[in-house]
Amino acid sequence: MSVMPPRAVLVSRASDLEELLVRHGTLGQAKFFLKSRGQSMDRLVDQHEAQSKCYQQVRAALPEHWRQAEVKRDELSRFLFSDRDVVVAIGQDGLIANLAKYAHGHPVMGINPEPERIAGLLVNYRAEETADLLRQVESRSCRIEQRTMVEARLDDGQRLLALNEIFVGQASHQSSRYEIRYGEAVENQSSSGVIITSGTGTTGWARSIIQATGSSISLDPADPRLAFFCREPWPSPTTGTGLQHGYIDEGRVLALVSAMNEGGVIFADGIETDRLAFNWGMTVTLGVARETLNLVVRS
Repeated sequence: MSVMPPRAVLVSRASDLEELLVRHGTLGQAKFFLKSRGQSMDRLVDQHEAQSKCYQQVRAALPEHWRQAEVKRDELSRFLFSDRDVVVAIGQDGLIANLAKYAHGHPVMGINPEPERIAGLLVNYRAEETADLLRQVESRSCRIEQRTMVEARLDDGQRLLALNEIFVGQASHQSSRYEIRYGEAVENQSSSGVIITSGTGTTGWARSIIQATGSSISLDPADPRLAFFCREPWPSPTTGTGLQHGYIDEGRVLALVSAMNEGGVIFADGIETDRLAFNWGMTVTLGVARETLNLVVRS
């Protein structure tokens, strides 16, 4: 029986120029909109052209015997991955975070369309490296780094995954109110919300929290643990500040019980539309997901 060849799944997102054209209809209208605000379209055009050129270079580098598929970021939730898929993400680091929850078990490689402008930590390859990387993936001579992901699970069975971090709190500027349970410790809190981060996420949002608070929490990108941060907990007669941060090892969970009548949310990787409601009385447990991102990295 012959073995099906691998399939390269090329994942990309619309460029900023393409999204601008969707809003304004024509190139002329988009130019007028920017010019009326003292802005130029030159940077958007350069970015779009660089992304398009990179995409074509990657397509041209695909081995002739490989199958291929193309999917936009907004279509990932409807795309059916299959055996022997190799995911090739062309864009910025955020694109890898967007697709991680859908590409479980498949090797993912990130191609940076503008290495001179984008400091890619996950998209750390150039287009001209594509052919060699795919040969390594097919021969299984590449190195795969398993990146830990975060899982949020509500008591009604709903579930959310994130590569970088999960936020739990109020959707608006109001205080987030909840009971936090960490091991044997239990505390009522009012804060700006709780961030649960992976090692990958500590290069982003969590990094700014660590720097601002002087926290001693430290995770490497490939760390199997998670960490949590309660943002600006407020002391009062009914709320405390004793639980501000900590590690979540595999097999352990952080639990939060909502004390918010409305507006409580849980969202992943900064995408506020990818959310679960978290209103009064609901319990969410947060821990290490069974899924990982299998990132192709340099040997």
